[in-house]
Amino acid sequence: MVFNSVAFGLFLPAVLVLHWVSGPRMRNPVLLAASYLFYGFWDWRFLGLIGLSTVVDYMVGVALARTENERLRRRLLWCSVTANLGVLALFKYAGFFVESLAALAGSVGIGLDQRTLSILLPVGISFYTFQTMSYTIDVYRRRLDPTTDFVLFATYVAYFPQLVAGPIERARNLLPRLADTNRARPNRTMLGAAAGLILLGLFKKVVVADGVAVVADALFDDPGSAGTLTAVAGIVAFSLQIYGDFSGYTDIARGVSLLFGIDLVVNFRQPYLSRSITEFWRRWHISLSDWLRDYLYIPLGGSRGGARATHRNLMITMLLGGLWHGASWNFVLWGGLHGLYLVFERRRGVVVSSRPVAVRDVGSIVTTFVVVSLTWVFFRAATFTEALEVFRALGRLTTSADPGHLLLVTVLALVMVGVDVVARTTVTSAEVMGRRPVSVGLGIGLALLALVVFSGSAARPFVYFQF
Repeated sequence: MVFNSVAFGLFLPAVLVLHWVSGPRMRNPVLLAASYLFYGFWDWRFLGLIGLSTVVDYMVGVALARTENERLRRRLLWCSVTANLGVLALFKYAGFFVESLAALAGSVGIGLDQRTLSILLPVGISFYTFQTMSYTIDVYRRRLDPTTDFVLFATYVAYFPQLVAGPIERARNLLPRLADTNRARPNRTMLGAAAGLILLGLFKKVVVADGVAVVADALFDDPGSAGTLTAVAGIVAFSLQIYGDFSGYTDIARGVSLLFGIDLVVNFRQPYLSRSITEFWRRWHISLSDWLRDYLYIPLGGSRGGARATHRNLMITMLLGGLWHGASWNFVLWGGLHGLYLVFERRRGVVVSSRPVAVRDVGSIVTTFVVVSLTWVFFRAATFTEALEVFRALGRLTTSADPGHLLLVTVLALVMVGVDVVARTTVTSAEVMGRRPVSVGLGIGLALLALVVFSGSAARPFVYFQF
């Protein structure tokens, strides 16, 4: 079930009514049942994996609270980590590692009998796996008291607005909000903010991301026949597509969650206005960046131990961050390139500025966008060979290109810049609607018209559902 579908349009009002009509003691059971129904809509068999993660981490959390023996505590933590990463490795990476080993052996003349199972990748497994792991790690570190309410914990793991594509919520943030079953119903301000976020997210997804997807597909489906302009348009189109698609999902998730009286963390802060790669990773997929920092980079040693150790830790973190996105060497290369960029900026002493973006930053913003966009090629391409073919297309100095595609990318790029500027400077709330009813009403009307015009007969899946 996707947010931009008729099924979800029927599902959400029904759950909202049941949630707010039910008494406080039944609100989490309603949310849990709705979340399992939402996730089971793809394939009910996937529910077993969520159930496994939920039971293991709940029991480990309770056991950690009952013992002070450090050796036993470490064993309990490793039970959680092994169970979660084991499930992730089996369903996401088993085939990849077997194929890679067979290819490596074949390169030195050793033939291996390659037998792999075709395993369907469960939607959102990387997201909820990291979320449950952070809970047990925080309990182990004594930064969080474990919950003894199983339904509450199960709701935290499966909470449907952010279940399949984030943001990755920490237990210390989301658990208390879910535990407050006496939370008040959304007032006019929250309803206005929720409506604004949902509409903004749908606009980013349906109008911008799905609109430019055809241009990106035209390049990556046949890079061998593309020239310079077609390659540039396709690369920029994918940069817009993945940002509009993923940030659009997050906006909708935050808006839907507000309807239940729960605010989720911000996952994007206008990343394409970044003045460096270091700043980009503080604006893009913030919940993942923070997770990698707190549970991988810092435990590895962080910036302690000198420049060489810091650079090593950055590279390991970004390589594994790339692998988190998918079972492909292209993702590893994508993460490794970002690791090299971060190391280069660290060596140069690049510091993320807290001052607002200004006109004088245009050069660094454009440079960062170009570097990020070129690196996205490895993220989007199905194979390394396909990625190289896209770069070869950039060198084919031809002016032939579909003028409609060029116009579409240009217009939607300007639209996205405008959306980001407005979202950065305007509060989407009932007060804004009250102060500027005509301008806000016109904006909503144009957005709705655009959604109707750009919506196709079938909902296009969100890009990050595959992770």
